[in-house]
Amino acid sequence: MKLLFTAISLFILNFSNAQTTTFKDKFENVIPVLNFGTFHMGYTSDANSVNFDENDEKNKKEVWKIAKLLSEFKPTVILVEMPPAQNEALQKSYQDYVKNPQMIIKNPNEIELLAFELGRLSETKRIYGIDSKLGYNYSIAYDIADKKVNDDSYEKYMDMITKQETVLNFDQLPLLEQLKLNNNSQYLDFLMNVNADMLTYVSTENNYEGADEAGKFYLRNLRIFSNLNQIKLEKEDRVFIIMGASHTAFLNEFMKRSPKYELVNPFLYLK
Repeated sequence: MKLLFTAISLFILNFSNAQTTTFKDKFENVIPVLNFGTFHMGYTSDANSVNFDENDEKNKKEVWKIAKLLSEFKPTVILVEMPPAQNEALQKSYQDYVKNPQMIIKNPNEIELLAFELGRLSETKRIYGIDSKLGYNYSIAYDIADKKVNDDSYEKYMDMITKQETVLNFDQLPLLEQLKLNNNSQYLDFLMNVNADMLTYVSTENNYEGADEAGKFYLRNLRIFSNLNQIKLEKEDRVFIIMGASHTAFLNEFMKRSPKYELVNPFLYLK
């Protein structure tokens, strides 16, 4: 019996060691990345939007306060939710803003309000768009509701989340608290769920309607990551990314596994 106990103990110890053994999976010179999630502060075609008046002076000043906090990261490169094809126009707009931060921007969004101001304060020279537009059917669950073969997990989840959103009362939170929530790890997991993973609970017999739509959203974010990987970065660079938080959630997952990047905790600056 003693021998058996010893053998079992050794097996458990060896198994435990196997589970905790680590190996080198990052390059010597990783690029620090502050991957920051936000809501869209201007017009958005997204299914969900936040009640935020981007032309209100009080709101602008609150955003600039956030930009000042985040500028302590001192990024050398800023990446935003805009297609690379618009990079020339984006760079010109940014340089115009740096020269004249009082310039009038009609209906600004988080790029002009937060990214431009953060870049000006940090004296960041480079700004690029990395978005890749790819439409998908947000409503597939409702389109095939009368034919789907799954249980009611999707409906129960959406009902639960709707109730939780009422409790959170997002629109009434101060801006800093809204952005803290946008970058909370549990909230980011929720965004991956609600935008993609929960659609795998929706399909008709022998088909994959929900999974196929979820795959499109995964593909869009993989393309965004691919656009990031096409930008020339040096070991001295520090990258700030600002996008809708659902994209932030996916990019976090990709960069955790990447040998090239090291994620920086945004809560080091959101104080």
